[in-house]
Amino acid sequence: MQKLEQLYEGKAKKVFKTDDPELLIVDYKDDATAFNGLKKGSIAGKGVINNQMSNRLMAKLEKAGVPTHFVQELSPRETLVKKVSIVPLEVIVRNLSAGSFAKRYGVEEGIVFDAPTIEFSYKNDELGDPLLNSYHALALKLATAEEIDTIKRYAFQVNDFLKALWAECGVILVDFKLEFGRLADGSIVLADEISPDTCRLWDEKTHEKLDKDRFRRDLGGVEDAYAEIMKRLMDHDAD
Repeated sequence: MQKLEQLYEGKAKKVFKTDDPELLIVDYKDDATAFNGLKKGSIAGKGVINNQMSNRLMAKLEKAGVPTHFVQELSPRETLVKKVSIVPLEVIVRNLSAGSFAKRYGVEEGIVFDAPTIEFSYKNDELGDPLLNSYHALALKLATAEEIDTIKRYAFQVNDFLKALWAECGVILVDFKLEFGRLADGSIVLADEISPDTCRLWDEKTHEKLDKDRFRRDLGGVEDAYAEIMKRLMDHDAD
């Protein structure tokens, strides 16, 4: 598979064309950003961990019945994916109160919800990714009603699967962000990544944060936290 010119560079990844018009190569960077790009930094080895973790989890989800854009891992930082047009909705599934939810509604972090919640934000950096509901998404023509139903169904399926998997690793899946894309035939698939950048992951016993919140909140030990969460996943897969 030949890597051709760069199509895009985002906060965490670069995307390249290939000699197949339906396939792209994603290259994961060590750059880290938070608060809509206001805070910038670098986390050594993050690109490798996010790439490899994302690929492992997407392969598992594919087997569990959630279609994804994942095709093949090419190198520690590079992955071959199906070309999609991203649905401009960030999909956030929450199992416990944390982050912006706790701040927005004035509750403490760590409240376990009776059932997982789902929220959408409009994927638009200039507007600060504002929250919206499905009616807004329809009004803005971001997705059809059928696509929104499919996205919700997949998002809860992903949550059930990942929650159980991380529990086996001694980790609480607090919340996470997903993005979905449309293939050329219009079908919806899980895209982007699943990593400590996009998930809140707490140690089951100590509630120590093993994710990007360590970078956001200047808690230190960011590289160690990413390495620890990857080790737990690898150990789980080796059992």
